[in-house]
Amino acid sequence: MTPDPIPAQPVATLECRNCGAGAPVDEHFCPQCSRILALGRHGDYFSFFGLPRRLVIDQAQLERRFRDLSRQFHPDYFYNAAATERLASLERSSYLNDAYRVLRNPISRIEHLLAIEGLPPAKSEDGTAKVPPGLLEEVFELNEQLDEIRESRESGGDPAALRERLESARKPIDLKREEHEREVEALSARWDQQAAASPAEKRATLDALRERLLERNYINNLLASIDREAQSLEPKAESRG
Repeated sequence: MTPDPIPAQPVATLECRNCGAGAPVDEHFCPQCSRILALGRHGDYFSFFGLPRRLVIDQAQLERRFRDLSRQFHPDYFYNAAATERLASLERSSYLNDAYRVLRNPISRIEHLLAIEGLPPAKSEDGTAKVPPGLLEEVFELNEQLDEIRESRESGGDPAALRERLESARKPIDLKREEHEREVEALSARWDQQAAASPAEKRATLDALRERLLERNYINNLLASIDREAQSLEPKAESRG
């Protein structure tokens, strides 16, 4: 017996406030009367730009699309339009700016993809600064070195020598950051090649990307700690009476 076909998922629609026709949620203008549509519920910056959910984006194409939509939504074109259309142009212009700001940056693009694919944000689930497993060795060594440098500074150690020690401590963290960036690029490329992959394969890639973002945040915190210690070695400006 032939199994019943799986029903197609219904396409989310918006109702045009001018003519009452339904329009796909990704449309910006009503297909029936060509009036600008209210923004409604959206949430997917990729589809708003008419782009697939890919992490490697042609920046020139994104820029062209942004400028085209900016002109179409610009409130000046709706100066004499109905109040609902003026509001719709403002809503879409604002949303467009938010979407462009996110999609133009590779890291925020990944964060947005994780969100719309249903994954939690790349933050420690319990809010603590838990060390990612892949950074345990670097974190342990850096903390030891920073403790020694602080003790030496507080006991009057030579600032120039301590700055050299800080630069030496920074090198393995910089190398880890470079390695991390290469891994993020490779995972992003893998995601873009998984259009026909199984849900489990796609989820594995997304989980790996989230883990890399967690590591990235921690790496940035480590580098910020080094920078703060370096600032403490700078001579204090004398106050003027």
